[in-house]
Amino acid sequence: MTLDDLRVFVAVCRAGSLSAVARELSCTQSAVSQHVKRLERETKLQLLERHPRGVAPTAAGRLLQAAAADGIAGLDVALRRLDELAHGEAGSVRVTTGATTVRHFLSGAVVAFRSRYPKASLEFRTETSSRSCFDALASNTLDLAWITVGGPIQGIQQRRVAELPWVLAVRADDPFADRTHIDTAELVGIRHIRLPEDSSSRAHLDAAFARLAIHVTSDTSVADWDTAILLAELGLGHAVVPALPDQRGTDGTGPIRFLPIPDLPPLSVGWAVRRWDDLTPLARAFADSVALDGPR
Repeated sequence: MTLDDLRVFVAVCRAGSLSAVARELSCTQSAVSQHVKRLERETKLQLLERHPRGVAPTAAGRLLQAAAADGIAGLDVALRRLDELAHGEAGSVRVTTGATTVRHFLSGAVVAFRSRYPKASLEFRTETSSRSCFDALASNTLDLAWITVGGPIQGIQQRRVAELPWVLAVRADDPFADRTHIDTAELVGIRHIRLPEDSSSRAHLDAAFARLAIHVTSDTSVADWDTAILLAELGLGHAVVPALPDQRGTDGTGPIRFLPIPDLPPLSVGWAVRRWDDLTPLARAFADSVALDGPR
């Protein structure tokens, strides 16, 4: 039983597929299978069972997966801290984000971090939803995830950094453009540009609409908030989006206006990690450098 055997086994349990892990590791499916078979020989137990759509751990496999995942996570943290001790402040910070996160939330932190730790590296991975960010954290391939903060997630700790009120993005020549705010009842008649299908922000907004018995029609969907705002600017409809820290048009000039929607509960955003106590000093320094207007 080797550390590589355990790493591959945990990855297979997470992915539910031998072939997916083989692609991830750039090796053959047979090589992945050999890691699992070696563990089964040593434990004398079946650890995986096949299903029509892949594989899943048996009861014994789940026990080994949980123990191995925790052990590998702790070992990886220790190795990275040893590396930082050996190389000073030349380590790395691995962050997963949504498509627009770096531009709107992290740009100032990136500049400040680079100035303070010029030898450190920042690695960014784009994910499409908070759920995929949590999966990436669980696999221990990342340090930090910038997410929409929600309910408790097993094995994940969340920290709210800011709350973003919702606004309606409209063209400057739109009938709504001279309003100071929009009531939720008025959203019923808009041509809605929907947020990304699997995003937490869309789930949050749809839940708010349902609670308020608001039904909006839509024939347009986008991949991120910036695209929704652009399409509103082009006149394809109205976009209900979070008020971003650097949002242009809030001063009443330019081609777009952002009108507050006070009745919609704000969207909480912030960090998610496996364990705050396990973060390397560099990762903690980067997380602490992100400060947005609004309550912490």
